[in-house]
Amino acid sequence: MLKDQNAMKGLRTLAVHAGEEPDEITGASAPNIAMATTFVQDELLAFSAHGAAEKESFIYTRWGNPTVQQLETKLAALEGGEACLAFASGMAASAGLVLSLMKAGDHLVCSDTNYPGTAELFRETLPRFGMTVTPVDSSEVSAIETAIRPETRLVWLETPANPILRLADIEATADLLRGRDIALAVDSTFATPVATRPLSLGADYVVHSLTKYIGGHGDALGGAVIGARDAIAALRLEAGIHHGGVLSPFNAWLIMRGMTTLPLRMKAHEEGAMAVARFLEGHPKVKRVLYPGLESHPQHQLAKRQMANFSGMLAFQVEDGAAVAQRMMRDLQVIHYAVSLGHQRSLIYWLETDELLASSFKLGGQAAESYRAFAGEGIFRTSIGLEDSEDLCADLARCLD
Repeated sequence: MLKDQNAMKGLRTLAVHAGEEPDEITGASAPNIAMATTFVQDELLAFSAHGAAEKESFIYTRWGNPTVQQLETKLAALEGGEACLAFASGMAASAGLVLSLMKAGDHLVCSDTNYPGTAELFRETLPRFGMTVTPVDSSEVSAIETAIRPETRLVWLETPANPILRLADIEATADLLRGRDIALAVDSTFATPVATRPLSLGADYVVHSLTKYIGGHGDALGGAVIGARDAIAALRLEAGIHHGGVLSPFNAWLIMRGMTTLPLRMKAHEEGAMAVARFLEGHPKVKRVLYPGLESHPQHQLAKRQMANFSGMLAFQVEDGAAVAQRMMRDLQVIHYAVSLGHQRSLIYWLETDELLASSFKLGGQAAESYRAFAGEGIFRTSIGLEDSEDLCADLARCLD
């Protein structure tokens, strides 16, 4: 019997059941993996993908796949969106969306602090295709408004921003853009749909690196864009079929399995991060802690309004961070000194301010000072996993004391 998706209201129920049905032939409860690249047809079809986009059955896995479709349905349900397109990575999702929405002569307004891969795409790649980009401090809606031009086609927010946990007010930005021919996209990777649903706040698109919290286990790359049905259908034809950065069915299956525990994991990530953040705030060697759940975060009130969960990401400053990073590589017993985030195991990495400002962000003047106001001379970006917080605090103390 097919499930009535409308009967599923709670986030935990959606995480487990949305997009999934028992196998019609075997009755298997868990989703199958359809590893086929092509599918047998029973009618004459045009060879162009334009015709395939209108057909509901499967033809070729780059155009659509049963396992990937299950993941897309689950993601759309969690975000409260009509449709979703999955990609091979978070960067494939970001690039696919921007390159599908914009053309030469168009203008993008973006957060001046975000994931370095995205920052480099915006600053280095888009101008080569004749697009212009204005990075702004997106925590100030007035800065976004000032940057808008007649040729602006997209505003891109990342909240909380990687790596300094600075927030952007999604609803206020959506209000600013209402009535203009400008799309609003929000990278909500740090927040996840457990914390924030950007579409409900007025965004047109929400972007995720599925590699992070949504997959949750550090074993599968993936990305996704969620939005309105017609908009995602157009994105599928352009970015999915033509650009080709689609998700492997096996990775889709792994990520979908991780998603079933997302609400439970995010609760544990938040609890652990709060405990570690409070420990670090009280440590004499720590100069500053950045965590949206702390009263000391400069945008704590916005965090309380916009986030139902403060997530597991935090950052902190110490004296001589590079030397502390060397000790961490040698002495950490529980936390892994490694890039990435959102995994079941805790991860930490030193990010030097001067290096980031000069390379990925290319910020100077007031923009650089605004970043430095959060990051100082550098921060440890820390992804709190599912371990006992007492063990994590003891591990950090070993390297800080």
